[in-house]
Amino acid sequence: MRTSLEVADIFRAEGAGYRAVQAGHLSLTQLKVMSAIENCRTAALGGHLDACEDCGHQRIAYNSCRNRHCPKCQGTAARIWLAAREADLLPVGYFHVVFTLPTEVADIAGQNKAILYDLLFRAASETMMTTAADPKHLGARIGITAVLHTWGSAMTHHPHIHMIVPGGGISRDGRRWISSRPAFLLPVRVLGALFRRLFLTRLIELHEAGRLAFFGTQAGLADRRCFLRHLAPVRRKRWVVYAKPPFTGPEAVLAYLSRYTHRVAISSQRLIASDETGVTFRYKDYRRDGAERQRVMTLAPHEFIRRFLLHVLPHGFHRIRHYGLLASSARKANIARARELLAVAPPPEPVASPEPLDRLPPCPCCGGRMTIIETFGRRQQPRAPPHAPAPTGSSPS
Repeated sequence: MRTSLEVADIFRAEGAGYRAVQAGHLSLTQLKVMSAIENCRTAALGGHLDACEDCGHQRIAYNSCRNRHCPKCQGTAARIWLAAREADLLPVGYFHVVFTLPTEVADIAGQNKAILYDLLFRAASETMMTTAADPKHLGARIGITAVLHTWGSAMTHHPHIHMIVPGGGISRDGRRWISSRPAFLLPVRVLGALFRRLFLTRLIELHEAGRLAFFGTQAGLADRRCFLRHLAPVRRKRWVVYAKPPFTGPEAVLAYLSRYTHRVAISSQRLIASDETGVTFRYKDYRRDGAERQRVMTLAPHEFIRRFLLHVLPHGFHRIRHYGLLASSARKANIARARELLAVAPPPEPVASPEPLDRLPPCPCCGGRMTIIETFGRRQQPRAPPHAPAPTGSSPS
């Protein structure tokens, strides 16, 4: 059901003014995201005319932009992705692990997104793989599905990695499956210490190689001594790695993935109101407990857009990645071996459907099957507007 207010409504009302004020300061990718959200499911992208096979009801359906930052386009993308991942699930417990960057480092990442988001993936995954392979802990090769989120609930910059990890892995000789304890995967203090060391070591290497950019209030960090002084408190700080309790079963894993893999900075469901004074939305304040955690915030329209665009990823950047047993190059063979070691039958091969799945919503009048009777291009309309079905029992004129 369509909500009364959408993110697209705010972009359509305020986007042109924001682009004028920020002329020369927005990247081409950000401009493309704004345009995609504003045009999504409007005549600007064309569409098709559907008709019900039973009652004759007709409706116009405009095309979606399919941009990965558009709140309206993620549902279908998530369903397709999940269908492909369902066959990879193993009959074991799954853990949810979160790696977060400290504020001092997150600020640097905000000006060096492609390089430092990639470093966040590499340091977090290597931390998990190295610790899991250590015989003192698990002594196994594990699989990881990792998803990058760059926002907090109030759309501030808060880069962190969500990981879904099976509770166990294949031994180093490949001959047996080693299960983790039911409610414990790996020690979080060990993970945090190794993550801090790996990330900071490589961050300093990137600085020394001149691959980091600094501007505005961070311009002074281009100096090596200033940069090292900035990192000094972070070296002593504990980097928290959060491990949630394991999921209760494969269905819970899929439910989690459907909520997290294709999420954007804010969904339309959290919007409350928007006018010339500001945009009001719901958010969670994780410093509070209970009912106090649910809060309401109002931002000026341009500030709302600015925060949303903070989380536009660099062009071509992959925000969902797989490691270890789930790495794409050998996923099928590793999953088959894991099932063999766990003594479980492989899932049945999917049966090819004789007809393509009907992706059109059913008729809103009678629930019948809708079919496409006409398509039209960008900024066009159907040749004849949709008409309502004739009342039952009426005679033709």
